[in-house]
Amino acid sequence: MATALAAACALLILIFYTGLPELKELQLSDGGERHLGRRDVLVILTVCVLYSSVAFTGLGDTEAPQTSRTFNSDSEIVTLSEQTHISSAMLFCGTDVGSYTFEISADGSIWLSAASYEQSYISVLKWETVDLSMMPDIEAKYLRVTGYGHVTLSEIALFDDSGALIGTQKCALTDEQELVPEAQHFMNSSYFDEIYHARTAYEYMNGTWPYEISHPPLGKLIISIGIAIFGLVPFGWRFMGTLFGVLMIPVIYAFSKRLFGGRTIPVCCSVILAADFMHLVQTRIATIDTYGTFFTLLMYLFMYEYLTSEKKLPLGLSGICFGLGCACKWTCVYAGAGLGVIWAVHWIIRAVSEKKAKLFPEFVKNSLFCIVFFVILPCAIYYCSYYPYGIARGMSGIGMLFTKEYADIVIDNQTFMFSYHSGVHATHPYSSRWYQWIFDIRPILYYLNYGTDGTHSSFGAWVNPVLCWAGLLSLFVLGYRAIFRHDRKAAFILTAYLAQLVPWMFITRTTFEYHYFPCSVFLVLSLGYVFDAMRSGRKNWRLYSFGLTALCTAVFILFLPALKGAIVDNTYAQQHFTWLSTWPF
Repeated sequence: MATALAAACALLILIFYTGLPELKELQLSDGGERHLGRRDVLVILTVCVLYSSVAFTGLGDTEAPQTSRTFNSDSEIVTLSEQTHISSAMLFCGTDVGSYTFEISADGSIWLSAASYEQSYISVLKWETVDLSMMPDIEAKYLRVTGYGHVTLSEIALFDDSGALIGTQKCALTDEQELVPEAQHFMNSSYFDEIYHARTAYEYMNGTWPYEISHPPLGKLIISIGIAIFGLVPFGWRFMGTLFGVLMIPVIYAFSKRLFGGRTIPVCCSVILAADFMHLVQTRIATIDTYGTFFTLLMYLFMYEYLTSEKKLPLGLSGICFGLGCACKWTCVYAGAGLGVIWAVHWIIRAVSEKKAKLFPEFVKNSLFCIVFFVILPCAIYYCSYYPYGIARGMSGIGMLFTKEYADIVIDNQTFMFSYHSGVHATHPYSSRWYQWIFDIRPILYYLNYGTDGTHSSFGAWVNPVLCWAGLLSLFVLGYRAIFRHDRKAAFILTAYLAQLVPWMFITRTTFEYHYFPCSVFLVLSLGYVFDAMRSGRKNWRLYSFGLTALCTAVFILFLPALKGAIVDNTYAQQHFTWLSTWPF
């Protein structure tokens, strides 16, 4: 793999060195039509359909136990079809936490303790296995399950010494035996932070106080839409994130179309985004980062539209997207700061170049407009997103928004979130720092399951190395053009990228590779800028652009098993997926 890594780096440098004209002589060309036409729509649909066929396939099971039994220090007796020895049990845990005891009996009168199990927060929405073989000489006819605390169990399956499923009479705990899997897997169980976000989304739907309150509510509310449509199943709680991942493709196409014009560069940018590891993996997990990144991309698209048209509607839409993003995750504030820098520089340039007497009143009006759309409306969106919290406290109707109790809920949660995130310093085997993200040094491993036959299944989040390393090279081109040639387009893209990265340089809490997700989408646009630079100075610029895009796609296909949890041979994975020793696949 060292050879492959060296070859990939050399190829990227060669493309940049031979394809890019002299920077001092570089004059970016007018790429042509910058508005979407019928052919653009056809291209977008084609890329989206191809990407969707990859993203939605193997997303998660569409069926899981839906009925459940809630325990409050009471019991449920499971009757076996015939008397036999119970070796183990599989439980599909609900969204509550508590503990269980398991007792067995041959006659229903004398009960012997078999095992106990703690259903903690890491067990929710998962199939878990409990060992019940501690009494090998006892053949049971009955199993008594007692739950302590307000704890929910959706299904229980019993297995004999040979591993065969034991038949039982139907009861509240055994009414969906056809849904029992052979083993726990990411397809049938929650993984990583889904134990927080999918659970909280379901709690919003049921009007109960959420377990996860360390992030604003909107992201989980969006997740709940998928659960409402498909049920509390893995496909359901992952559906909306994957859909938003698909929607990022037309956004990046439209964005690159507005920036560079033509059709070649937008096609390359949309394909590169679709072939990005981070984009695929991160949007297939039921967490909130996808929504923050989606709204960040939109807010910068609308800001660029405003800068090139001076129309207020795009500026207002940019502010609304800023509010929606912040209501999903606080990190969107970083993106908002970048927008503020871009807006301020825009007006400074106008003041220096235009010197109009009426510019100051126009600036004041625009500032007031921004106060409304970047402060007041985002605050209102953020405030209203706490509606499920009010419902959980017994409030109802729009009137709750104007009560002190509701306001206290919102304010108290901000205090908690700040305290929580500032105190996250626990060590984690897959944590990483910002300087590791930009070189793809330490991916975060989300799932790993070793088989007994020399195979394993795994996936994690990191940027496609072609995008990561070529994008990093392209940032130097942008930096040069922004500083020495005062190129506003280069400065815009570079500011958008740095706004997502620079704050993490000063944050001391535990961080992970997925925090680089918002930056990665602007790496795509940074490459688009380089393609545009090639267009102005090289006749065969399309060869370089499509070549880099094809290389990105080829690497994506190569790593696809490590992005979707396919079962692969351990030796094969070591040879093909471990380009760096720190890649744990």
